[in-house]
Amino acid sequence: MDYTFDPNQVCECGKVHKTGVGECIIQSGAVERIPELVKQSGSKKVFIVADANTYPLAGDKITALLDAAGIACSKHIFTAKKVVPDEHSVGSLFLNYDAKCDFIIGIGSGVINDISKILAYLTKNPYMIVATAAYMDGYAAASSSMDVDGVKKTVASKSPDFIIGDLDILCGAPVFMARGGFGDMLAKYVSICEWRLSNLINGEYYCEKVAAYTRNCLKKCVDNAAGLLNRDPESMTALFSGLINAGKAMDYAGVSRPGGGGEHYFSHLWDMRGIAFGTPTSSHGAQVTLGTIYSIKGYRALIEMVPNKEKALAYVKAFDFEAWGKELKEFVGKGADAMIALEAKERKYDVEKHAARLDVIIDKWDEIVKIINEELPTLEEFDAILDTVGAPKTLEEIGLDSSLLPMTLKATKDIRDKYILSKLLWDLGLLDEICEKIF
Repeated sequence: MDYTFDPNQVCECGKVHKTGVGECIIQSGAVERIPELVKQSGSKKVFIVADANTYPLAGDKITALLDAAGIACSKHIFTAKKVVPDEHSVGSLFLNYDAKCDFIIGIGSGVINDISKILAYLTKNPYMIVATAAYMDGYAAASSSMDVDGVKKTVASKSPDFIIGDLDILCGAPVFMARGGFGDMLAKYVSICEWRLSNLINGEYYCEKVAAYTRNCLKKCVDNAAGLLNRDPESMTALFSGLINAGKAMDYAGVSRPGGGGEHYFSHLWDMRGIAFGTPTSSHGAQVTLGTIYSIKGYRALIEMVPNKEKALAYVKAFDFEAWGKELKEFVGKGADAMIALEAKERKYDVEKHAARLDVIIDKWDEIVKIINEELPTLEEFDAILDTVGAPKTLEEIGLDSSLLPMTLKATKDIRDKYILSKLLWDLGLLDEICEKIF
């Protein structure tokens, strides 16, 4: 299949697929190219954003390269050991921004990239991210994952004009970071599955070409995964390219569906609990890996069952939204307010809307099962993939408590207005039953 996208041609899906991502350089010594790229943009002064962990990896070298090329720079280095992607970090960045700068360079991975992209978006300056690890798929996306008032939200930002993947830096990063990036890629099994299911059940926009492009990125990462534990440059190139292309797929689609679904919401909820209650959290990639495991388990358990319309209607009739809202607040704290408010817009619990969806689900059940079998590996296959990189398989391995799992799956349906596993299970009146079965 042709995996290229013509920005001047309308796809069969009805959209013109474009990406704001500019040049991506993945090679040993890639940072040496930075001065020429800055000059190529016609910029005169660079603003560098990093933190106490990422600046030592490349900051001094980049500053020296810019100085040797006669390019001035200012910088803001976050001193906190862990920078949180919230309004406070963005505010700190803006207060320290040098308005004389006309080019922004972020040095880091998830958080630094997210907040730097917002700065670039609002200042309308060219933006470059120098990746310090093949850690997540958000490098290329024109959005940032932020904590806003205790809730994980996707905020509009800017795709990078340049992405620098220096293999000397990427291969030098701790193995757990590549393992996390690999986990973010494995999430695409679920994200594409759920995108197709929502298209079938709700008529949501879907593009098979973008889906196929994403599947191809995932396959290349899985096929080359064995070398990641040894920090093999070829394996690292496959992973980092996959992460970049997965981000571009979201640009092409104009929605985040290719990048993530319900499996990401497991991670979001654990992060929200961490913000609200100071409970343990782990890295994004590790948490998403666990979310992917349990999403696959949920779907595999689901297709062993037969839909029962009367059972589903009775389950929904007995559902008490007010009582559920109280459970959410106990589980995630203040962040639950926005989740509860989302229902006013989404109305997923509306009995008439549910009845209409349920009719479609029952009518198209064989197609639903077919999609799940086509998109998701078996539990045995997925277990073998995880073993390739030594990925975690239980919450205890990443410092969390498995008793969180039933409530986490139930709460994923309230994070965003995407149709995901937990919503399908709720529609079928099987959410409690599946939780009991897989947990």
